[in-house]
Amino acid sequence: MKRFRLTLEYDGAGFAGWQVQPVGQRTVQGELEAGLARITGSPCRVVGASRTDAGVHAEGQVASVDLEGEIDARWLLRALNGVLPPDLAVVETAEVDAGFHARRSARSKLYRYRIWNGASPSPLRAAWTHRVYTPLDLEAMRRGASHLLGSHDFRSFQAARSAPGPTVRALARVDLEGRSRGEAQIWVEGDAFLRHMVRILTGTLIEVGIGRRDPDAIPAVLAARDRSRAGPTAPARGLCLVRVDF
Repeated sequence: MKRFRLTLEYDGAGFAGWQVQPVGQRTVQGELEAGLARITGSPCRVVGASRTDAGVHAEGQVASVDLEGEIDARWLLRALNGVLPPDLAVVETAEVDAGFHARRSARSKLYRYRIWNGASPSPLRAAWTHRVYTPLDLEAMRRGASHLLGSHDFRSFQAARSAPGPTVRALARVDLEGRSRGEAQIWVEGDAFLRHMVRILTGTLIEVGIGRRDPDAIPAVLAARDRSRAGPTAPARGLCLVRVDF
């Protein structure tokens, strides 16, 4: 038995998220496991570093899988890409020791949220960005984002009706890049994330950027530990898992 680490890229638009769902729901995990079964002749279960939501993209999702037989990483890369659908690809494979686990071994994850703030639509960006019509004040957004750095209880930024569990997370990076009346990106890096957390952070910072929320009100939102105090959940299409570090 060998354990492999797979680095994946996918367009999330056609998937109901990472995790296998009831019959009829197309998922990244489901397509990957089907591809592995096709090339190995045996069913297997893959573990993902992040359970990305429906519609969320990835440049650097990581999965781990145990496979039997004389399989090497180079063959696995070629064989999988020969059977996977066009919106899912394996960009790197590596044999790892038995102690590696894609989710439990992860130390941090980096996400990017892309916003199109142009005065006119951008058809070429429409599938990958969230359009905001009102000009954004990026400096105010940076000021608001600075309050999110460090370790906090992010319960206010967790999807409603989430399963009970710890809600303290540590963010090492919340950066704003780009320009108003153009494309802007929000970069968020942390040890782990709650359900919809990055998208709710983004929706809240957009409210700051359009003048609907004071940037210095963010600490009060954190302290409230109440989902209703934060902003809306930004659409999934603007979010991409860029990298997982181990």
